[in-house]
Amino acid sequence: MPALTTTPAQNYARLRDRIAQMAPGRDITLVAVTKSVEAHQALELARAGALDLGENRVDVLEEKAAAFQAAGVRVRWHYLGHLQTNKAKRLARVADVLHSLDSADLADKLEAELARVGRSMEVYVQLKLTDESAKTGLDPAELPALVSHLERCPHLRLAGLMAMAPLAATDRAGAARDVFRRLKLTAAALEAQLGRPMRCSMGMSEDFDLALAEGADVLRIGSLLFETEAA
Repeated sequence: MPALTTTPAQNYARLRDRIAQMAPGRDITLVAVTKSVEAHQALELARAGALDLGENRVDVLEEKAAAFQAAGVRVRWHYLGHLQTNKAKRLARVADVLHSLDSADLADKLEAELARVGRSMEVYVQLKLTDESAKTGLDPAELPALVSHLERCPHLRLAGLMAMAPLAATDRAGAARDVFRRLKLTAAALEAQLGRPMRCSMGMSEDFDLALAEGADVLRIGSLLFETEAA
């Protein structure tokens, strides 16, 4: 029997149902990562209800944001990749949420431009919780200093913490669980310190179920949405 062709909109609806079953009663934000598709495909997904979209290149985000504005479709744009400080000014004009804040210098550059254009941005501090050299992020020991610095950036709102699970571990599931647990514990401690909720952005297509089990609040899903066939 041939496989059934599915659309990204159908995949999104099915994934939302699955998340609701796995995490009943929890407020889970599903960020649809549209970096691999054209603007018209992202628009179709948004019109199906996916109003949190993620990109990892500033130039592509600018192009898609312009296409959405022209189409009269409003979404929340999430920036997911490592952000170079020399691109902070451009990002501040288009992104609503940044998942990869990792330095006071980057915070200052974003703050200055956001103040200039009259915008604000939610930010997640990215922590490096693995020893993979390719991974970026803040050393957890430096988190208190950055959190303190953010208190002097009124246009940046600290929403929580982000981390990525290791890709090269022998026991990928076990290593992912360890990273997710550590992030959740760190967020809980920060929440107690600040007296307000700190959300955890963790989990992608290959490990979102593990992230949900460990308390994820935000999932960043791409390939699961854009697979065109399902058994």
